[in-house]
Amino acid sequence: MKLASIASALGARLENGSPDTEITGVAGIEEAGPGQLTFVANPKYAAAARKTNATAVIVAEDFPALATAMLRSKNPYLTFARAIALFHPAPQYAPGVHPTAVIHPSARIGDGAHVGPYVVINEEVEIGKNAVLLAHVVVYRGVKIGDNFLAHAHAVVREHCRIGNNVLLQNGVVIGADGFGFAKDDLGHWHKIPQPMPVVIEDDVEIQANSCIDRASVGETHIARGTKIDNLVQVGHGSHIGEHSLLAAQVGLAGSTDVGNHVILTGQVGVVGHCKIGDGAIVTPQSGVAGDIAPGAIVSGAPAIDHKLWLKVSALMSRLPEIAKAVRTKPKA
Repeated sequence: MKLASIASALGARLENGSPDTEITGVAGIEEAGPGQLTFVANPKYAAAARKTNATAVIVAEDFPALATAMLRSKNPYLTFARAIALFHPAPQYAPGVHPTAVIHPSARIGDGAHVGPYVVINEEVEIGKNAVLLAHVVVYRGVKIGDNFLAHAHAVVREHCRIGNNVLLQNGVVIGADGFGFAKDDLGHWHKIPQPMPVVIEDDVEIQANSCIDRASVGETHIARGTKIDNLVQVGHGSHIGEHSLLAAQVGLAGSTDVGNHVILTGQVGVVGHCKIGDGAIVTPQSGVAGDIAPGAIVSGAPAIDHKLWLKVSALMSRLPEIAKAVRTKPKA
């Protein structure tokens, strides 16, 4: 693909390079070679950009000039993501129903659907246009799904859940399994609390492999538009996640957690039930949230505290034995 065509497709401005230069692929700044396109978004890679063997580099509008051809962009990281898609387009699936699929006569599926081997679609299901359900996907009764749904192998959507448009479920995702609710009787035996209420997922949500979004006993579990959920995430019953939030791998939300818009929960964050995390908050890796988090806050640790305070506490941790010894041996007044 010629540089001029790439620049046009990406909405970038070509500088210091021939429009007819041929680009054959994309690679990272340090691995890229002749014929490849790379990018630099972080200033710490400026030196690497000057040494790269790539034929062209996607850079910010104000990035210093390079000897290499440049594609200037307001958002180099996003532009590079779109460049990857140019060279590695998503697989396309031909419309049709595999002969081993089982579809209930009452189910309604929109035009252009691809239904793969051993897919099961139960009664009263409604699925919009251009759906792709790959092998062994199971959709329980009464589910309603919008257009452009993509479910990879072994994803499951349980009864009466509602899913919007452009939703992507990676392998092994379970939407609407029972919430973890049990009541103890006088003999100490646990009795299951029914979990009949659905999960609701709005448009443009992606949920990655082996994550579970539980249904609730009352109310609903709700994932708002644009949110992205990583692998092995647990969203407990009755939780609400706002728009365009990110939940990284192994995040765990106990029941009735309220997560705001544009929140980032990084890897292995745990949140106890009934907490509210305000809009724009960031919780750093392996933190434990035991109370409400203010909008825009950055917190760390277990229990989570202000990130700057946590840095000071962490700096003292290795000195605690020394400090304790000094306190024990200090002469009494």
